[in-house]
Amino acid sequence: MPRERVKPPPPPPVESPPRPSDDVLRARLREHIVALGIIDLSDETLDTDLSWALHERPSYTQLLERVLGQVAARRRERTTERRITSGGIKIRRTLESFDWAFQPKLSRAAIEELAGLGFVARHQDLLITGKSGTGKSHILTAIAIRACQAGLTVRFARFADVLAEFHAGLADGSYERRLRRFCGIEFLVLDDVGLGQVPPQPDAPTAAHMLFNLIDLRHQRGSTAITSNIKLSAWGKYLGDATVTAAILDRLAMTAIRLDIDGPSYRQHLAHQRAEPVESDAEPEPNPA
Repeated sequence: MPRERVKPPPPPPVESPPRPSDDVLRARLREHIVALGIIDLSDETLDTDLSWALHERPSYTQLLERVLGQVAARRRERTTERRITSGGIKIRRTLESFDWAFQPKLSRAAIEELAGLGFVARHQDLLITGKSGTGKSHILTAIAIRACQAGLTVRFARFADVLAEFHAGLADGSYERRLRRFCGIEFLVLDDVGLGQVPPQPDAPTAAHMLFNLIDLRHQRGSTAITSNIKLSAWGKYLGDATVTAAILDRLAMTAIRLDIDGPSYRQHLAHQRAEPVESDAEPEPNPA
């Protein structure tokens, strides 16, 4: 008879390594966070997320989305803040804080559409005119902040300050480099054409020539928004050359969205409010004898 094969004994069970404690795992997580350079995930936030996961029992995907989503949101906020600061936006204004009731002739829907930045994507220009204090700068500041939030390069500057920068470039030989730098900006705001002195410089191009060069070089490369509190018919005198100014306005007529704000001055409204006497309920003091 054939001999029965003797089965070998089963191998001894392999003991699983002991599970690290939560404190050990937290310490490892913090080491990983430091090694990856994730500065937007603090110890407090990590503990909050882990406590939430322990209580809510989310899926692994939900937990990862929560943690990484918070990190990404904080990073976007920091990036937006840098764009706002480097873009020259000194005063934060939003469309939500605009007093629409004070300018009833202004279409809020049209402004909100502009704030959607479609015209920037199409490399269209924007020209906003109106009396001082009607909200031109407020609107463009709000749109510029939206552009920063969308990840665009932005520069917000008074027109007189841009001219001063160009004149400095003419003096030190860096004019062409400065001009090219302005041409590389995706959304450029030239605020207050008509305010500030633009005296002619000896042996230097007029303000009209400088503005024309800027508008011409930025054509179909970026979007330029301009505000002005003087009539377009007065631009020639202000810029120092009626012929070149006519060429600027002709170019803007081809590419620019035109918006005229016909309304009262909000600054004057606030000044009148501050000037009104404050009524008091206190009894008047008797005149001295």
